[in-house]
This record gives sequence, structure tokens and C-alpha cells, in this order.
Amino acid sequence: MSQHQSIIIALAEDNAINRNTFLQKISQLEGYSISFVAKNGNECLEELKGLPHQLLPRVIFMDLEMPEMDGIQTIALAKALYPQIHFIVLTVFDDDEKIFDAIKAGASGYLLKHESAAMLEEAIINVIQYEGAPMSPPIARKALQLLSRSGGEKEVKQGSGLPPVITEREKEILQQMVNGWDAKRIASALNLSVLTVRKHIANIYEKLHVNSKAQVISLAHKNNWV
Repeated sequence: MSQHQSIIIALAEDNAINRNTFLQKISQLEGYSISFVAKNGNECLEELKGLPHQLLPRVIFMDLEMPEMDGIQTIALAKALYPQIHFIVLTVFDDDEKIFDAIKAGASGYLLKHESAAMLEEAIINVIQYEGAPMSPPIARKALQLLSRSGGEKEVKQGSGLPPVITEREKEILQQMVNGWDAKRIASALNLSVLTVRKHIANIYEKLHVNSKAQVISLAHKNNWV
């Protein structure tokens, strides 16, 4: 790709062989630089959190089945925090529910892992230049079947659900944060000390990879958690 400035991309994939295969394919292309390679969703979000705005990847290729935090949860969180990033799923799965869930979470494309370097490049250009939705042919057929079966009805579930690392108590506190309550009011309502509530809030920030209450509220609304 003949561009003065390389396009920054990233990968989240827990399988070492798949990571190496992806990197080999990208190395065949010109005009791309790899920002980071993460082994799971938490690592991906942590990497993003540490990057200045101008160094954020334009496209992140995302595996679905990963430990700690899967690809769908990661896309849902990251898309709310970094709406300018495009996420393309790279997977061996073409089952109905995963296709739907990934698209609902905010994925721009859905490719099978065996796709060539040329197909990866085409997908990157597609999402960046044309706001397209690149899909491997078997996935595209599945998506069309899903649409025709549903008859266009809205069978989209609300949100992707809170990440499983968020405890029941943290969910309660998050709900009150979204309502605009401060730590003192939450402590009083839940019969906890202010210190305990602040500790829970710090844990919520860490688990969601955010730095502020505004980001927490943005995530909650975007993903229909409350």
C-alpha cells in the first residue's frame, strides 16, 4: 500500500500459532505497522489505555474465544471507549449466535482465519475508506440466512451483558454511579463505609479499563447495562 504514513493495526489472539500466521501475512503487505499483539481481551484494553490518541490502531483484528475476556465483550467495551477504531473478527466459528453478537457488540467485519494477506488488506481498506462491513463468503451467506429467517424482525438482545469479572456488589454500585450518585450517597444507601464504596469503584475502573466516572457511564449506556 503506497502511503506516506503506515496504517496502524493490532491483534488480539490467544493462540501463538494463529498470532504468528497473522503477523506473517501482514509482513507481506506494505504500509502497515503493528501497534500491539494481545493474548486476551483484558490485555487488549490495557494496551489501548496506555496509548496516546494519535498512536491508537485504526483496525483491531479480534479473536472470539479468548481467556479472561472474550472477543465479543472486548469489542463491546472498546467500541464504547474508542468509537473511531474498527474491529474485524478473525475466527474459525461461523455459528449464528456469534455472528449476531459480534455485530451487535460493534464489529465492522467478520473473517475466517484462513483468509489470505490480500483479503486482510482488502478488509482494512474496506472499513477505513468506505465504512464497509467485510465478511468471508461463508459468513456473509450465514448473515443473509439469519436476516431472511428473522424476516427483518428485531430479535436483538439488550446489550452484551456486564463482563463476568464484575461482582454483584459492583453491579449495584455501578447502577448508582450511572444514576449520578457520589460515593457518600451510595455508601449510605447500601449500608457500607465510604472507603469500601471507593474501593469497589476503583475495582470497577480497573476491571473495565477506564479512568473516569464519565467513561463508566458511557459504557453502561452504550451496552445497555442499566
